[in-house]
Amino acid sequence: MLQWIAVFTVNVADSLESHLRFSAGIQHVSCQGFHMSTTSKDRLSPLTKLAYGVGDIGFSLTDTTLGVLFLIFLLDVVGLDPAKAALAIFIGKSWDYINDPIFGYIADRTRTRWGRRRPYLLFGFIPFGLAFAMMWYRPPFEGQWALTAYYAFAYFVYDAMYTIVTMPYAALTPELTQDYDERTSLTSYRMVFSLIGGLIAFVVPLMLIGTLEPGNADRVMMMGVVFGTVSALPLLLTFLGTREKEEYASLPQPGLKDQFRAVRGNRPFWFAAGIFLFTWTAVEIIQNMLLLFLKYRMKLESESDLVAGAVFITAIFVLPFWVWVSMKTDKRQAYIYGMLFFIAIMVTMGFINPSLGFSVVIAMACFAGIGVSAVHVLTWAMIPDAVEVDELESGARHEGMFYALVTLFRKIASSIAIPMTALILGWSGYVSNSTQQPESAVWAIRMLIGPIASLFLLAGTLFARFYPLSREAHAETRNKIAARREAPAD
Repeated sequence: MLQWIAVFTVNVADSLESHLRFSAGIQHVSCQGFHMSTTSKDRLSPLTKLAYGVGDIGFSLTDTTLGVLFLIFLLDVVGLDPAKAALAIFIGKSWDYINDPIFGYIADRTRTRWGRRRPYLLFGFIPFGLAFAMMWYRPPFEGQWALTAYYAFAYFVYDAMYTIVTMPYAALTPELTQDYDERTSLTSYRMVFSLIGGLIAFVVPLMLIGTLEPGNADRVMMMGVVFGTVSALPLLLTFLGTREKEEYASLPQPGLKDQFRAVRGNRPFWFAAGIFLFTWTAVEIIQNMLLLFLKYRMKLESESDLVAGAVFITAIFVLPFWVWVSMKTDKRQAYIYGMLFFIAIMVTMGFINPSLGFSVVIAMACFAGIGVSAVHVLTWAMIPDAVEVDELESGARHEGMFYALVTLFRKIASSIAIPMTALILGWSGYVSNSTQQPESAVWAIRMLIGPIASLFLLAGTLFARFYPLSREAHAETRNKIAARREAPAD
């Protein structure tokens, strides 16, 4: 299985690379007024892209597992009522509103012989894996408030460890290459692994656990240990396989006030952040509801791994298509096309009739995978271009702070989606540890996975409509930065 994944990943990566090389001449001609082309300095080897991309398999694996299973675990294995499950998650994630910006500031000022970002991967990968494993431990006490306190604390620790490794990892993207299309390529490599991680997170846990019920708490813990280990180790490969640019370490070390001022004034970043926040909130809602939707609405609980597999395998194969669309238009337009298609599919999914059968559900899952693919590659690909505007305006680079905020927005999406879905399920009459749900709860599940998630996707497209960074605007920004760097000092 691992050999197949390795071969498949290289093949997809080669396909992405061929699309980019084919387009290189076209983009050079279309943007020659801005002197934009990919230099040897900006081009990354496939091996470097693979070493960077593999790190995201762990983040996707943990994120998706939490999104898909953690709420159900708290409700049906631990036995928390929906309101207390929502409270535990909300408390556990609240520290992020302070933690992420502070850590971004620290990372931007870090100077070591390994660079500014990579040391956090080296020293953080083991605590990250351990913290994830402890999320799935079932304590030996029964009190609702005691269990709420434990899982709030466990989530708190996990999120802190997640920040320590994921923020520096994400901040490597604009530092590895400055080229507009090469960043899309690098992000695409990363998203191949991200989607593989998501596929594993949907399919493998129920193979290890069986059914989510109190008697299988030990199996859930075993899954947490296995996934924590598998998620942590790729970060070591990223540390070993990438190198940071020394020139960035010599730039001025910004103060905290300067960093906040730079973020506040970066208009393209806030549009990209709005796209990111609303889109990933929708994805979190869909992840939270998919297994419940298949179990209680479609009566396909035993086929849920096949449905999830159809989503993620389709998403992986469609990645080169979105790279191609992005190059034919730009990232903003490609995102809008992808989200409008995704909205149509999810609204239809919410109203699909169970009598249509398994084959129709699989077909809808494949169509949904096309939208999922667009989400993964395009939301992340916009961020580094927006961050680069900061260097033009401030003369310094604050990737740590910007990516700390992106990490925070990703967590806010989760902190909105999971408690919101838990509360709506509670209001609708959802019964924990039950094989049947009242019609009101089934209706709530349908509305969450369909129209409600689609409203968040629509909000993302509205932000994209006014996103100001086209390919040409980014090229002009790069040229101004290059001219300033080459200008003699006064």
